[in-house]
Amino acid sequence: MIERFLTSIYVTTTFLLAALAGLFTGAGLIIAIGPQNIYVIRQGISGGYVLPVIAVCVVSDIVLISAGTVGLGAVVSAHPGIVSVAKIVGGLYLVVLGGFAARRAWRPTASSTTNDDPSRNRGLWAALGTALALTWLNPHTYLDTVLTLGSIANSHADAKWAFTVGACVASIVWFLALGFGAKKMAPMFSSVRAWRILDSVIAVVMVGLGVSLIAMS
Repeated sequence: MIERFLTSIYVTTTFLLAALAGLFTGAGLIIAIGPQNIYVIRQGISGGYVLPVIAVCVVSDIVLISAGTVGLGAVVSAHPGIVSVAKIVGGLYLVVLGGFAARRAWRPTASSTTNDDPSRNRGLWAALGTALALTWLNPHTYLDTVLTLGSIANSHADAKWAFTVGACVASIVWFLALGFGAKKMAPMFSSVRAWRILDSVIAVVMVGLGVSLIAMS
């Protein structure tokens, strides 16, 4: 009886520690300035489709983290050509998005003075499509989420899924905080000048990330 109790405590502790490791490791990789996070912030500030976009980002992360745990990372690392192509395609896409942001900063439209966003005008599917593209066309997604988290998860052996759950929880908490936190900042962006500053920052980050990805391909 005592031996079974001690074994139960050991197993519970092992899984709890693995889950906490997943939570903090996932947060460390997810919390960064990147195209996906910037898009969520802009959706939140503009009053766009915040919750659906957050859902796309979270579900995508859960799928990718789980894929890394089951071994997709080994497949990706065995075919470096795939990563190179993804860097070029993703880099070009980010440069284009950066160009759009630069155009908005240079010539703001009337919607810049309201809680409105171009993707909102195009509809829900356009917003979701952009979120999907920013997630799945970003090669860093595969390097960080699939390869890194997948490798660390598998180092926890029987507790690998506890690590995976922890990493997924980090994604859920982060994107909810990011999206709805940005929504609270909406009153600060009631002027054209504020939107021009935001779009200028977005343009610099997007183009910079895009060029760096292409250079590394």
